[in-house]
Amino acid sequence: MTVTAHIDISTPTGKKIVRELENHSRIVELAYNNEMPAGAIPLDDAIELVWNQLETKIGYDIRTEQK
Repeated sequence: MTVTAHIDISTPTGKKIVRELENHSRIVELAYNNEMPAGAIPLDDAIELVWNQLETKIGYDIRTEQK
């Protein structure tokens, strides 16, 4: 018999359940859904946003070589 469950791992309880299931890898097969939560932005976009905000704050882009 097979059971399929959807567990929300954004909650502490969901994370605890998944950690417990991971401990039983001989009988449990986990498949993770890679969709992003609503309102989330990709990592590359977030990094660029941080650099742009830092540049605005200090007045120049520290990623460029200063001579």
